[in-house]
Amino acid sequence: MSTAPKRLKIVRSDHEHVGSISTATTIFVLIAAALLLYEIQWILPPFILAGVVAYICTPLLDWLTEKSGLPRSLFALTVFAAFLLAAAVGGYLAGPPLARELARMFTDFESIVRELAARILGSEKVSLLGQPMDAAQLAHAAGAGVRNWFGQTGAIVAVGGVAFGSMFGGILTLVLLFYFLLGGPGIARGLLRLVPPGQRPLILHIWSFLDPVLKRYFIGVLIVVAYAASAAYVGLGLVLGIPHAFLLALLTGFLEMIPVIGPGASALIAGLVAVHYATGIGPIIAYALYATALRISIDQVFGPLALGTAARLHPVLVIFCFLAGGVLFGMVGVIMAVPVALTVKVTLMLLYDEPLPVGGHVK
Repeated sequence: MSTAPKRLKIVRSDHEHVGSISTATTIFVLIAAALLLYEIQWILPPFILAGVVAYICTPLLDWLTEKSGLPRSLFALTVFAAFLLAAAVGGYLAGPPLARELARMFTDFESIVRELAARILGSEKVSLLGQPMDAAQLAHAAGAGVRNWFGQTGAIVAVGGVAFGSMFGGILTLVLLFYFLLGGPGIARGLLRLVPPGQRPLILHIWSFLDPVLKRYFIGVLIVVAYAASAAYVGLGLVLGIPHAFLLALLTGFLEMIPVIGPGASALIAGLVAVHYATGIGPIIAYALYATALRISIDQVFGPLALGTAARLHPVLVIFCFLAGGVLFGMVGVIMAVPVALTVKVTLMLLYDEPLPVGGHVK
């Protein structure tokens, strides 16, 4: 009985020692990692996307393996095949209308701009750089600018590079997703070996609180995305009857993953399509009411229910992280802004011995 307090004291002393070492080295490690990621940011999107999807699927794979007693690789292959099927169906349904609209946009760009400007301005004129222009003049100026831009050799090379990079990135994401699903636990153990042995207990302790927070956030985001896409299809396609509602609904759901700017961009794109196909002021007013109702339902009702308390960060902090991540790491920084902020928040609360609720749900 007399040895128990002594052993507890030794364990606590070791923990305090580990904590002091990790505090001294954490700043150096974070700076080095940030500099490295900044230099290789252009290769990060496939790894981030595949890693997040595999991380979300890991609990399901572990549960199926435990309940059935079958090899984990069997369920990993099944989930990967499901993603391939979903990607194929989405490409089959969304690909042809997207290709037609892009071709129409390039061939009839000036007439499209003229029609949109005429709907907005009517017979009025707007002053552009001190020169009054009507809808036809605005469309002609926009068309001339686009033609001049495409006439440059660098612009064609840039468009070709983006197209090739997107295709290669999509294939690489699927390949990485296969490996992450198949060997996720082994990859996690390999990453843990990069941490000095004396600091691994502290990292595992932090991860035990951080893991449920991140899982709740990512799963909540997926639920919000699914809800936004479904609600957008109902509103745009079934109620308003806007053409290409399925494609616009997918775009709305995808952009919902990007904080702040994503919802605004999706509303703007769908609004331009609604204005283009509108036959009067009534459909435009109906779209405005739909967009307002969708945002209220996501921001005030469905979003908080899906994300819970885990992702409740101050809006000023979210906006700062979003802008800083976008400037430093582009789209990857925008998408990962909130998860990184949550990671820093949980880590600092544990290092500073601040109380955490049971289950890691940060208030």
